[in-house]
Amino acid sequence: MLLWLAQYLKDDYGWMRVFTFITFRAVFATLTALAIGLLAGPAVIRMLTRLKVGQAVRQDGPQTHLIKGGTPTMGGLLILISIAISALLWGDWSNRFIWVVLVVTLGYGAVGWVDDYRKVVYKDPEGMRSREKFFWQSLIGIVAACYLAFSVSAPSTSGVWQLFSAWVQSGFSMDLPPKADLLVPFFKSVTYPLGVWGFIVLTYLVIVGTSNAVNFTDGLDGLAIMPIVMVGSALGLFAYLTGSVTYAKYLLIPHIPGAGELLIFCGAMAGAGLAFLWFNAHPAQVFMGDAGALALGGALGTIAVIVRQEIVLFIMGGIFVAETLSVMMQVTWFKYTKKRYGTGRRIFLMAPLHHHFEQKGWKETQVVVRFWIITMMLVLFGLSSLKLR
Repeated sequence: MLLWLAQYLKDDYGWMRVFTFITFRAVFATLTALAIGLLAGPAVIRMLTRLKVGQAVRQDGPQTHLIKGGTPTMGGLLILISIAISALLWGDWSNRFIWVVLVVTLGYGAVGWVDDYRKVVYKDPEGMRSREKFFWQSLIGIVAACYLAFSVSAPSTSGVWQLFSAWVQSGFSMDLPPKADLLVPFFKSVTYPLGVWGFIVLTYLVIVGTSNAVNFTDGLDGLAIMPIVMVGSALGLFAYLTGSVTYAKYLLIPHIPGAGELLIFCGAMAGAGLAFLWFNAHPAQVFMGDAGALALGGALGTIAVIVRQEIVLFIMGGIFVAETLSVMMQVTWFKYTKKRYGTGRRIFLMAPLHHHFEQKGWKETQVVVRFWIITMMLVLFGLSSLKLR
C-alpha cells in the first residue's frame, strides 16, 4: 500500500522515492511486524487467558510438561496478524508471489486454528483428526503447486495464464523453462528437469512436508520460532538475489522476475517471529499452536519453491527434518516390531527428537538453545551454496 502511495506522490515529494527500494521496505516490514507483535502481545495473551484457551498437554509426554497445562495457546494468530498487516502495508500488491505465499500461510493457519480450537474446546490433545487435517493441507498444497508451476515459469503475472493455455493446447506435454528445474546446490550447472507434473508433485511435497515438519518441532518453549526466523531470513536473501537480473547472473542461480518482493514477506515473518519469541521464551506465556506452526511451515516451503531452493531448505531446516524423521522412524519401527514380536519397540526414548534429549537428562532450555545453534550453522552452510560451486 505504501509503495503505491509513494509512486503516486514521488513527483511532489521526492523523498518518498525511498519507498520504492525493496531493502528499505523489508527493513521497515520487519520493524512493523515486530512492533505490532510486541504491542498487541499482552492484550492477546490476556484475551486468550480470559477465554480459557489453554493448552491440553499429552499425558504420555514428558512429565515436566504437565505444569504447562492451561498456558494460552493459539498464539500463532498474533504472528499471522503481524505478518499480514506488515506485508500488505509494505509489499507490492501487484506482485503475484506475495499473494500466493499469503494465501498458503493464512490457509494453513485456518487449518491449524480449527485444530487448536478443537483441542481447547473439547479438551482433546489430538485436535483435528489426521486424515481430515491432511486432506485440507493437501488441497491447499495442490492448488498452490499447480499455480506455482506456471507462475514461477512465467516472466510476469499476465504470462501465467498464457503459459497454462499453451500447456493445455500442447496436450499436457509441454516442458517448463530451465529455471523451473530442480537446482542442485554446490554445483554450477547440475539441474534436473521436472516437467509440469514433476514440478507440481515436488512443490506439493515441499509445502505439505515443511508445514508438518515445523509442527513436529513446535514442542518446547521457543524451539520452533527461532529456526523459522533464521531460515525465513535466509530465504529472504535468496529471494532478493533471485529477483535481481544482475545478482542471479553473477551467482548462477535462476532469475525469477518478481521474487525479490518476497524479501518483504520474509522480513515481516522475522519481525513477527521475534516478537512472538519475547512471550514464548521459557517459561512461555503463550504457545504458537498449530495455527502458527502449520502456517509458517507452509510459508517456508512455498518461498523455497519460488526461489528454486528446495534442497537448500532441506539443509537449512535440518532440525525440522530430523524431528520429522524421528517421528517416522519411531512409528514405523514400533508398528513393525509389534507385528513381528508382539511387543512394540522404540528407537528413541520418546519422539519427536527434542523429547528424546529431554529424557536423556537435558534441560528444556539446553535442548532449545543447542537446536538453535545447529540451525544457525546449517543456515550458514546453506547460504554458502551461493558461492561454493
